[in-house]
Amino acid sequence: LACSGIAVILSLFHVIYYGEEKAIDFQISPKESTIACAIVAHYATCCGDTLASEFGILSQSKPFLITSPWRKVPHGTNGGISTFGTLSSCIGGLIIGFGCVIMDICTGLHVHISKLLIFSAICGLLGSFIDSLLGATLQATYYDDDKKMVYCEKKDAPSNSDRICGMNCLSNAQVNLVSVFVTTVIGGLYLGPMFIE
Repeated sequence: LACSGIAVILSLFHVIYYGEEKAIDFQISPKESTIACAIVAHYATCCGDTLASEFGILSQSKPFLITSPWRKVPHGTNGGISTFGTLSSCIGGLIIGFGCVIMDICTGLHVHISKLLIFSAICGLLGSFIDSLLGATLQATYYDDDKKMVYCEKKDAPSNSDRICGMNCLSNAQVNLVSVFVTTVIGGLYLGPMFIE
């Protein structure tokens, strides 16, 4: 739900109030462009964060905690980032951007290809960083040194595991929802007009 709900609501709002999709152009259709950029930012965040998590865990070097860059943490730690994971979040945003470019070209809409790709890559990166920041601070991570396993829930972790970061305030789904929401708003209202014009 966190990875689709907001964009579905925005898409329905766009269709109901503004009709069919238009080219992103903040001079001619600012409201429609804001919604379109918000939807792109939404999916760029989801794809970017997913790729950062899934590919970042494959990194050869240990990740560091986004709130404490000097502190190395085990792979899979909420809020742990690596160069490979960060690059993957950018690529995730680019994948969404490429999809938008292809769809716009196929439907005959004018598209600023390079601007849209830069915008979507930045949104993938920003969303992943926001997710990592929330994960490091508001989502607890536990580590069992004997099994060398990371746990996101205290109930799943063995009694001898240590909390290595975060408070137990938000679940993973809630962290995803908040990071997607924040990036959707920033992407639609600020980054879209800044990068795409």
